[in-house]
Amino acid sequence: MTTETAAARSDTDTLTAPAAPVVTGIGVAAPNGLGTEAWWSAVLRGESGIRPVSRFETDQYPAKLAGEVRGFDAADHIPGRLLPQTDHMTRLALTAADEALADAGVDPARLPDYAAGVITASSAGGFEFGQRELQALWSKGGQYVSAYQSFAWFYAVNTGQISIKNGLRGPSGVLVTEQAGGLDAVAQARRQLRKGVQLLVTGGVDSSLCPWGWAAHLAGGELTTSEDPAAAFRPFSADADGHVAGEGGALLILEDAAAARERGATVYGTVAGYASTFDPPPGSGGAPRLRAAAELALRDAGLTAADVDVVFADAAGRRTADREEAAAIAGLFGDHGVPVTAPKTMTGRLAAGGASLDLAAALLSLRDGVIPPTVNTGPPAADCAVDLVTEVRRPERLRTALVLARGRGGFNAAMVVRAA
Repeated sequence: MTTETAAARSDTDTLTAPAAPVVTGIGVAAPNGLGTEAWWSAVLRGESGIRPVSRFETDQYPAKLAGEVRGFDAADHIPGRLLPQTDHMTRLALTAADEALADAGVDPARLPDYAAGVITASSAGGFEFGQRELQALWSKGGQYVSAYQSFAWFYAVNTGQISIKNGLRGPSGVLVTEQAGGLDAVAQARRQLRKGVQLLVTGGVDSSLCPWGWAAHLAGGELTTSEDPAAAFRPFSADADGHVAGEGGALLILEDAAAARERGATVYGTVAGYASTFDPPPGSGGAPRLRAAAELALRDAGLTAADVDVVFADAAGRRTADREEAAAIAGLFGDHGVPVTAPKTMTGRLAAGGASLDLAAALLSLRDGVIPPTVNTGPPAADCAVDLVTEVRRPERLRTALVLARGRGGFNAAMVVRAA
């Protein structure tokens, strides 16, 4: 069976299809708000967290803007014993996990052994850990740890710290598919629920805002060099010239629907469908596969394009990538056929944290009957036939949202969420 046909298989294909899993808790660490409600309020105000980098000196770099999670004092959120064992990214992830568990009303100590686990996404967060290793080597003659070893170890530690701190002894894992990872991790958590696990902490939180990480961002050639926070990240615009890097993301509590119902949990929505595809190699002449991911996700959910009320776009902020995404959306829904939004213009692209933050925004949009805005960008370019939401919209009813994500290397992911 191919990856595509596996992704296309719907829950309705079997007589014993399980109910779609539900999201019962959300925890957020974002550049425009620490904590879910603080962030969501800022989003609906159109308040951006993109500013000049403050964590290190950028005078010698062509790119100078980032979405930093400001005002975060790890000592206020993380037990002192964990501070020496963690870096900035892990501390943000631990904080988001604590909020998500509390929001879901889950006391991990009361869960049966092996009933709950942690599956997250990571991508670039190992840079800060790796930089600390190099600094130790340079300044103190410390033992050398290769970049590969640093990243591999760090990915495991990030998930492991959440598991250990909260006593979650069930399945664990890390997905590394860059910006698509936040959706891929939730999909993997959904698979574990189908195997009988009761609850998963899932999603992604990422951070690489350190000099070594910044060098990697610059080497990728996709950062804007604009120094105006109000005009730097403009997806689907004729003036788009790259994105702003950011940090943070969202962790969700994904739960078996029957178990959530039995304990009387408040439900944000259901994860109704998912699919992933891969773009052909550059220069091969093959077409991008984002549209296929969206079509397969809708098929997995048992829905059609007509059922979708809003699309949360990947929004690369580069002309070619924006045209490709706009073509995928218009090809599925028709020109200007569905409201499209990209609240990540207020945070920057968050690597593995970006798609899970969009997923949180989609669930809150369904809860509140509101579509958040895409800020600091004008009307879409003529070659991007999308109905881009640039002001808050409050429709009478939102039932279904489609979240799109693309990761460096050709990863595409799409997820369908439905209102509770």
